[in-house]
Amino acid sequence: MRLLTKRIIACMDVRDGQVVKGVKFQQLRHAGDPAALARRYNVEGIDEVVVLDVTATLESRRALARTISAVAREIFLPLTVGGGIRSEDAAAAAVDAGADKVSLNTAALRDPKLITTLAQRYGSQAVIVAIDAKRQNDRFGVFVRSGTSDAARDAVEWAREAEARGAGEILLTSMDRDGTRAGFDCELTATVADAVNIPVIASGGAGGLEHFAEVFTRGHADAALAASIFHYADTSVADLKRHLNAEGIPVRL
Repeated sequence: MRLLTKRIIACMDVRDGQVVKGVKFQQLRHAGDPAALARRYNVEGIDEVVVLDVTATLESRRALARTISAVAREIFLPLTVGGGIRSEDAAAAAVDAGADKVSLNTAALRDPKLITTLAQRYGSQAVIVAIDAKRQNDRFGVFVRSGTSDAARDAVEWAREAEARGAGEILLTSMDRDGTRAGFDCELTATVADAVNIPVIASGGAGGLEHFAEVFTRGHADAALAASIFHYADTSVADLKRHLNAEGIPVRL
């Protein structure tokens, strides 16, 4: 069921306990401390926060748990955690550390039954399937392992299956637009959003106020996620929401 009010989500890609940001999943650079950014977002009016771990070692799992706890202490907002959630135990560890939702990517493709298992345990609203998509001629292909491996799946087909298996939302990232600030891929977002009945979060390419308005209208997105423009305070959340409200797009003010 789609919600009328559109959500603005801040994403923190975390590596070795620090927030990083790159372009098209490459060239990562430091963007701040997770807890400090979370504290700022809580005050500024972000609707939700997503923390994605971009490393996959055992030590990073321990570090991620510490990061989740630190972020959860700073916000009174829904917190989603993804990256390395490969099992029911890993999801439980994230929830125990303070996550309200978990995001599955590679693991969901490898074992789609995990979506159903977690949906039955926590409810569909707590299970997000992340899809990293790239244009491939006249279709959108799915990539895994932080965008390094072609999953040989169609993004629309996979989104439909994820919904059928119990996912409550789709976090859809355009690899072609990630970090470019050239605007969201509205064609990709609309194509997937029109194919499913669960909320679709648009990600990849936010660079200005008009990009959010565009993805909510042309892209049919239910929520829009951004990283660098919020991390570096290029766009204030208050200004963004005022702009969207003026454009007739319902947001939480």
